[in-house]
Order: sequence, then structure tokens, then C-alpha cells
Amino acid sequence: MAATTGGEALRLLTDLHVDGVLLEYDLPDAPGSAVRAEMKRIKPDIPVLLFAGIGSQTPFLLRFFDLYLRNSERPAVVFDDLDA
Repeated sequence: MAATTGGEALRLLTDLHVDGVLLEYDLPDAPGSAVRAEMKRIKPDIPVLLFAGIGSQTPFLLRFFDLYLRNSERPAVVFDDLDA
């Protein structure tokens, strides 16, 4: 299930059974790092994967996410990374 804003993603995380989250960093209503922090507060064990462009993956930022996937990759590459 896809959400378009951080607030919507947090609502879905609270309302639904979620196994993991693929989170875009540049959201219209909040930075991905703030949404990720709230997600981890709500469900500390949920894996949150950062989905962002090149340049967003600073070492400081990456330590807050469980995995980083470049959004410039073809979908097949992203799905292969998720399967690994």
C-alpha cells in the first residue's frame, strides 16, 4: 500500500499490519528522517528502507535506516535488492 505524505504513511503504519516500509526521503510534508523517527517510535522493530536519489545517502543519514535503495535504479534492480 502506498502513501503520498508522511502523515498518511504514519496513519497506515498505525492502522494496518506492516512488515516493512520503503520510505522516500523527499516527502511533501516532512523530511523522511522525521517520518522514520516517528515510525520507529510507533513500531520500533519495523524495518524502514530509505528510497532516495544520489546525494541523499550521507553516512549520518544512512545510520538511521535499515537499508538504502537508489530511486534512480530500474524497478527490477530495486526488487532484486529487496530480495537479498
